[in-house]
Amino acid sequence: MATAGIGVNIMDIERVERTLARRPSMARRVFTDDERRYCESRPRPAAHYAARFAARGAVATALGAGPEDGIWMRNVTVERDEDGKNHAVLAGRALELAQKAGVTEIALSLSLTHEVAVANAVAVTEDARPRLEEKRDPVEELRATFRRARTVIDELERIQTNPTKE
Repeated sequence: MATAGIGVNIMDIERVERTLARRPSMARRVFTDDERRYCESRPRPAAHYAARFAARGAVATALGAGPEDGIWMRNVTVERDEDGKNHAVLAGRALELAQKAGVTEIALSLSLTHEVAVANAVAVTEDARPRLEEKRDPVEELRATFRRARTVIDELERIQTNPTKE
């Protein structure tokens, strides 16, 4: 089992804009109410729709899956927290695959240029999560240093009082 997966997806913003103009119902079928509210509140809605569409593909890739594995557009959505940070939210088959793989978090990054939207997703498992070193008690560390120093001093004293003859 892989400890983490990485996915990247790029969407052409103009293509998404043309698709939404031809098929406005697509936004309702693919995106949640919250996603649509957010995208429509932005100066370039198509760019933000493209970023969320790219996020779906990047997350599926990070999970090592896609439509052939039963992951559909509504199985991966993007929510923003109170700080404005994007989060991938999994449901249905995407959630099942993530749980089966031991994925505890999907780190998500969305970026926009004038022409494209890019999404990066990292599926993180406990095995892949960096471990913080245990915090040591400074008093105990000082005691251990003194014990080591005392051992060295004791050994030097033993050698001086009982020199070995060659």
